[in-house]
Amino acid sequence: MRRGLWYSLALCLVIMLFGGAGFWMLEPRVVTLQDGLWLAFTTAATVGYGDVVPHTQAGRIFAVLMVLLGLSVLSLVTASLAAIFVEQEVENEVVAGERQIEHELMREICALRAQVQGLQDRMDASLTTQDKPQNQQVRS
Repeated sequence: MRRGLWYSLALCLVIMLFGGAGFWMLEPRVVTLQDGLWLAFTTAATVGYGDVVPHTQAGRIFAVLMVLLGLSVLSLVTASLAAIFVEQEVENEVVAGERQIEHELMREICALRAQVQGLQDRMDASLTTQDKPQNQQVRS
């Protein structure tokens, strides 16, 4: 999942660079590439602060394209981040479940050991009593 996040961020960066350069070339009021990048980001994120806006018809059409691309790519980034958090939560639950099973198995093993030891003790006691010679009657 982390690879998907990096791909999404790289795609987002490429689209923002493409958008910034596009606004810089299409809009006469966008004087610097930095202003074009800012307009591309605010447009793609659908924030639209209004400090820099497209005025030409080509700039407005390009802004529509940037909104569609921006929503798509920013949604991918958000989904990738959410997937990472969900994956970590699921992994934590699995680990907790595995630990619980491990503790239960250890309790079972201890109980079985105690039973085996009890049986061994009983067998030893039984063998000991069988090995002893029977009490002979005392002659008087």
